[in-house]
Amino acid sequence: MRLEGYIEHVIYHNENGYTVFVLMSEEQEITCVGSFSSLSEGEYLELEGAYKVHPMYGEQFQVESFRSLAPKDMLAMERYLGSGAVKGVGAALAARIVRRFKEDTFRIIEEEPERLAEVKGISEKKAREIAVQVEEKRELHQAMLFLQQYGVTTGLAVKIYQKYGQSIYEKIKKNPYQLADDIEGVGFCTADEIARRVGIHQDSDYRVRSGILYTLQQAAGEGHTCLPGERLKDQAMELLEVPRETVEKHLMDLYVERKLVRRMLPDPAYTGMREDEQREIPFFYGAGYYHTELNVAAMLCALNQPMEELDRRAEEKMRRVEDYSRIHLEEEQRKAMAEAVKNGLLIITGGPGTGKTTTINTIIRYFEAENLEILLAAPTGRAAKRMTEATGYEARTIHRMLELSGSPDQGGNRAVFQRDADNPLEADVVIIDEMSMVDLYLMQALLKAILPGTRLILVGDVNQLPSVGPGNVLRDVIGSGVFPVVRLSRIFRQAAQSDIIVNAHKINQGERVALNNKSRDFFFLERQDPTVVARVVLALVQEKLPRYVEAKPFDIQVLTPMRKGALGVEQLNIVLQRYLNPQSPDKEEREHGNGLFREGDKVMQIRNNYQMEWEVRNRYGLAVDKGLGIFNGDMGLIRQINTFAETMQVEFDEGRLVTYDFKQLDELELAYAITIHKSQGSEYPAVVIPLLGGPRMLMNRNLLYTAVTRARSCVTLVGSKEAFENMVGNESEQKRYSGLARTIESYLSAQMSGLS
Repeated sequence: MRLEGYIEHVIYHNENGYTVFVLMSEEQEITCVGSFSSLSEGEYLELEGAYKVHPMYGEQFQVESFRSLAPKDMLAMERYLGSGAVKGVGAALAARIVRRFKEDTFRIIEEEPERLAEVKGISEKKAREIAVQVEEKRELHQAMLFLQQYGVTTGLAVKIYQKYGQSIYEKIKKNPYQLADDIEGVGFCTADEIARRVGIHQDSDYRVRSGILYTLQQAAGEGHTCLPGERLKDQAMELLEVPRETVEKHLMDLYVERKLVRRMLPDPAYTGMREDEQREIPFFYGAGYYHTELNVAAMLCALNQPMEELDRRAEEKMRRVEDYSRIHLEEEQRKAMAEAVKNGLLIITGGPGTGKTTTINTIIRYFEAENLEILLAAPTGRAAKRMTEATGYEARTIHRMLELSGSPDQGGNRAVFQRDADNPLEADVVIIDEMSMVDLYLMQALLKAILPGTRLILVGDVNQLPSVGPGNVLRDVIGSGVFPVVRLSRIFRQAAQSDIIVNAHKINQGERVALNNKSRDFFFLERQDPTVVARVVLALVQEKLPRYVEAKPFDIQVLTPMRKGALGVEQLNIVLQRYLNPQSPDKEEREHGNGLFREGDKVMQIRNNYQMEWEVRNRYGLAVDKGLGIFNGDMGLIRQINTFAETMQVEFDEGRLVTYDFKQLDELELAYAITIHKSQGSEYPAVVIPLLGGPRMLMNRNLLYTAVTRARSCVTLVGSKEAFENMVGNESEQKRYSGLARTIESYLSAQMSGLS
């Protein structure tokens, strides 16, 4: 259906373009809703769409597309000019302009703008300013129409126009793949669809080169910083549907132009074999990932310097710390404290119950007695909170410690921090916990903010799953063999009373675990039918475990290996939402994609958003703290859904309130059940793990170990004993391609060669 008229009144408009306005069409006032970059009262529009009935606000015209027209009568011209759309022109001046030029008003503005000076109150300079503003608005609307024919949404069209201006037409028709490099929100697939509509050939140089780089970007999304050459070629061929020789040609062109880096690294098929049996094959990096690895290697080596001799005086101080803390350190823990005193860089790794917390505490006490400034941090809010509780010292997220600025980098997908090489952290000792979660880019940002001469202590469990982001930092730093590493392996007596901890270590070592349910905190309920497993999981979360561990149902976390299938995240969340947070007239809802959000739902942020604002409010509703950044894995509760303003308010850990526009809801998903990967760094009173089977590469020891160690008081596994035992016996982890360990070795060798 088509409507035409001028905007009588804009009711609501937000930064994402969602707009509610009243259109005056043929003497009727019609409420319209849609996505618009900017609208002004008085603007004359032609709309296409359909009438829909909103449950609260009644009949509305849902706009699907639009175009801006020149006002068709004198009244519409006067309304538009006097609406505030043109800066410096109010209602009275607009009336004088239209009275002077009548139906010719807009032709005069566009073709003879100097004549506006004929109107009282308009100088020649102001006449030119009015003409420029009207022309800019006209150009924007023309660009929007041009982009819409290629399937570009309004919000994205505005970003593209702001980037390119009038060169947009040449850019789109010549190389739309440039958009994927320049503009956040435009990926290869979007650019490829635009290119298809423009008529660019499948084997276009621009397309193939962009597709190769996109393949590496997709690999980064799976945690890789590089790919073996043959795998990169295979994946690019599948994506682009072009011959192998075409991919190979452009691969080498990108290498020559230094947009890719080629390195010889150990063949993954030969890892674990004797050194003389290993071989190397070519790997390819996007240039950015290679230089980031190189930067991290260089900064780690710069921090790795001797700090002080471990003389009698230092040993005496260490003994005094033990006596004062009333702690008897085991040999491994004492070694960790000694290495922390001696070295600028130290890695401490160990599983649950091996005394990592006690070790950190004694190290803190030692440096505190030396009057050194100490900073503690962890990758997530939950991990930082646990660190604070365990040490008695304030720990912050790494992002907050580095003072996230809210402005992403030029690519729009990584954070920019106030703390860096020009404004380093004011600390003598920096201790980072849960290091297995730190990806390559966060590691680079952290190291930039630490001056050589500052002690850096990295603590984590190397057997945990690696970070969600690209890289395998903790494992690579240890694997390089360059830096001091202390491995804590002894399970302490108190920890040994927990079957969660004992069985976690058995799983990690591939030993048999007794599934006899004689434990107080580790249970296995054997069920073979997926429907029955789902019912048991629901009963555990809803009724049994809250009483057993004295927690709320929402505190019990379901962890599952997969997203798809009867026992995957997507299906389990539908079931758990239905019973844990049922539909009610008192709860607003919002459908999104194939799912539904409801007030009271448990949700998770599924991508980093460095510009998202949050605030903490007191009981009077006043903001007492504000900040930026909500990150992949942050969990919260939906507090309010406003269907009129099209916003949803979520409360995350520590009372951080965030308001999402409905267009941002793809950043959230239900979190009654989450993948084991997403649980990294978190700890829950109890976890429930459904296990029936899945792909062998996914159902491995590493994944099971991570899931079990997320529980504080109780683990309950539901499913097949065979699936459990197969996971314990399956050492094959999903391979993560990264060259950091080799880069560290190479960098150090080059430094030593330069000194000799």
